[in-house]
Amino acid sequence: MSQLKTSLVQCDLRWEDPQANHAHLERLLGELDSRDTDLIVLPEMFATGFTMNSREMAQPMNASQSVAWLQMQAKARGCVMTGSMAIMDGGQYYNRMVWATPSGDLQYYDKRHLFRMAGEHERYGMGNSRKIVELKGFRLLLSVCYDLRFPVWMRQQPAEGEHFEYDAALCVANWPAPRRHPWRTLLQARAVENLVYVVGVNRVGEDAKGLAYSGDSMLVDFKGEPMIDHPANSPFIETGTLNKTDLDAFREKFPAWQDADRFSLLPGVGQ
Repeated sequence: MSQLKTSLVQCDLRWEDPQANHAHLERLLGELDSRDTDLIVLPEMFATGFTMNSREMAQPMNASQSVAWLQMQAKARGCVMTGSMAIMDGGQYYNRMVWATPSGDLQYYDKRHLFRMAGEHERYGMGNSRKIVELKGFRLLLSVCYDLRFPVWMRQQPAEGEHFEYDAALCVANWPAPRRHPWRTLLQARAVENLVYVVGVNRVGEDAKGLAYSGDSMLVDFKGEPMIDHPANSPFIETGTLNKTDLDAFREKFPAWQDADRFSLLPGVGQ
């Protein structure tokens, strides 16, 4: 039986102050390590808050203090750490979700859907490919905030002869409180339509622009039912267990995937 212990970290963030956020998160995480969890999920732009000052705040991928901090934490705690941050790479700026393993390996996903209502599309580059990582027998699709609104991007796209492309989706966010209902609804919808677990980690508090965040971080099972759900606007860290045996059994019992429509994403669409 394959299980994946996943820790959701819902917290306030210090505005555009990476060192303060690193220290704040270390205090929150305490002694959380591989005895308790396999994966720690932090919010979107955990080092700065949802800043549009990409030119000032983004750091080179190979010299980023936040990437180095994430790697150090993964190694010290013996579990995978992930969250997004502002990164400069190849002359472009990205809202990049970084996946750091205890062995020092890094993988990443660049946010595809940039939140134009905040001008993100003018300050960051658009990612051009999806990213699926593997951990303890689970395949996990990485996504960031606004991606959640676009079901085609997150839809299962199994290779010919396969039934499923991934088993869980991770979505890190800075999703404002006025739109908390869509956030909660879409997390559950993505789980139901893809027959996967969904982990959504949002921040709380208020940023320097006066935007309030309600949190509502959730772990949702493959039937869309919440396993972790904290609607109160307060920080928390909670660990839930994803169970591959239960997932596979439900997929076999309720094989909606057999009636799914085959499709492909066209290169360059939306760019």
